[in-house]
Amino acid sequence: MNPVWIVLIVIALLAVWVVFSYNRLVSRRNEVDNAWAQIDVQLKRRLDLIPNLVETVKGYAAFEKSALEAVIDARAKSMAAAPTPAAQGQADTGLTGALRQLFALSEAYPDLKANTNFLALQEELQNTESRIAYARQFYNDAVERYNNTTQSFPGVIFAKSFNFADREFFEAEAAAANPPSVKF
Repeated sequence: MNPVWIVLIVIALLAVWVVFSYNRLVSRRNEVDNAWAQIDVQLKRRLDLIPNLVETVKGYAAFEKSALEAVIDARAKSMAAAPTPAAQGQADTGLTGALRQLFALSEAYPDLKANTNFLALQEELQNTESRIAYARQFYNDAVERYNNTTQSFPGVIFAKSFNFADREFFEAEAAAANPPSVKF
């Protein structure tokens, strides 16, 4: 076999390897972006439910203005938070704490606890919390795969060459580790 052909075959194999490695990094990055989008969808879903919850509670708990204001404030901060895992995690912690206070408030108002709108909103929020937890796990799994690819050989070579930066995990702060409990 001619040495020129051998060199051409080696170059072709290296080119295929480079393309495969690059495409794998792109695929992993897109998986992380998709997973983050799923978290974002669920967080927005929860934010959309909160005004209805606040309006339902207002009629029954007129004297508990501070709890309602805390939820409204936490929702506004969550909506304004930067779209990064750290900022969203911090905003999520504040919102979870405010919702926990609001649900605890319902214990003092039996009429509120029996209100069908309130019960339906509680159930929706509970379902949304479960979806958020699943989306966080999916995101963190995708980040782990992506970071493993960018930090191990040969991915580390291409990651640095093509500016594939490591991604951060979505970490809930201690207060957000326990989502608001929904009791009937």
